Amino acid sequence: MHSDPNLYDYWPYEGRPRIKWPGGKKLAFWIAPNIEYYEWNPPPNPQRKPWPRGNPDVVGYSQRTWGNTVGHWRMMELFDKYGLRGSISLSIGLIDHHPEIIEACVERNWEFFSHGIYNTRFSYGMDEAQERAVLEDSIKSVENATGQRIRGYLAPALTHTEKTLDLIAEYDFWYTCDLFQDDQPQPLKTKAGRLVSLPYSLEVNDVIGYSVQGWSAERYADVLIRHFDQLLEEGSQSGTVMCIPLHAYLVSQPHRLRAFKRVLKHITSHNDDVWFATGSEIAEHFRDNFWDQTLADIEKRGIATGGTGFAPA
Repeated sequence: MHSDPNLYDYWPYEGRPRIKWPGGKKLAFWIAPNIEYYEWNPPPNPQRKPWPRGNPDVVGYSQRTWGNTVGHWRMMELFDKYGLRGSISLSIGLIDHHPEIIEACVERNWEFFSHGIYNTRFSYGMDEAQERAVLEDSIKSVENATGQRIRGYLAPALTHTEKTLDLIAEYDFWYTCDLFQDDQPQPLKTKAGRLVSLPYSLEVNDVIGYSVQGWSAERYADVLIRHFDQLLEEGSQSGTVMCIPLHAYLVSQPHRLRAFKRVLKHITSHNDDVWFATGSEIAEHFRDNFWDQTLADIEKRGIATGGTGFAPA
């Protein structure tokens, strides 16, 4: 018997109703630096080691420290040059450890969304009360530090429970980055709220490119440009989304930064066709303008699976 988590419906790309971005733009572009904090000696989790080389790991710890001490500032300067606002995938604990980073992002009107408390504290094994505590702490801590109400969520180290999506929808989050099923936003089936699956591609995540695939800086840049060009071409028919998820300890290394600069120069040269936005801006526009249209199209095609599962508007 076929088993499916019924988080969203199979929704074929061909023939979808058109998505239109503000100003008639073809592609919504957002860039998501992960500003993370890794604990030196985190508590063990039976389902996953926080440091694969052993716990604690001075090598891994110092590399991540470099990201916050050097890499983030180098990245921020590059974004400034091209007029880009980051959408920060934030380890909430970093607010206490590096408030100067938070202040610099606030000065630039960057967005924040939750990436859990620490990237060494996984969701595996959490009960509902613990997950609620993480979400409530995330909302309160960011609001106190920045004045922002966070609307997005990326589970720490991409770890989840079966309750995660329903809980973030209940707490009025607008988007999740934890699903990778599409190049356009899509409604998710939650018990409450209007939670959007927002494209956040693993294919162009620098962790995958550099740490998993072992790409050179030039090859990673070429992949990003090809990815962008294809989505921009398709966006002439219906609005697409491109996200570049980044980690300062990787992309901001001196030997990699100039190649990445070539990517930003290419993308920003298409200003007439690209909506440079944040995660919450894209999710809000979709929720307000295309949520109902999408559900109607799914119903019309008769492709809904396992019941609607969608919360009432």
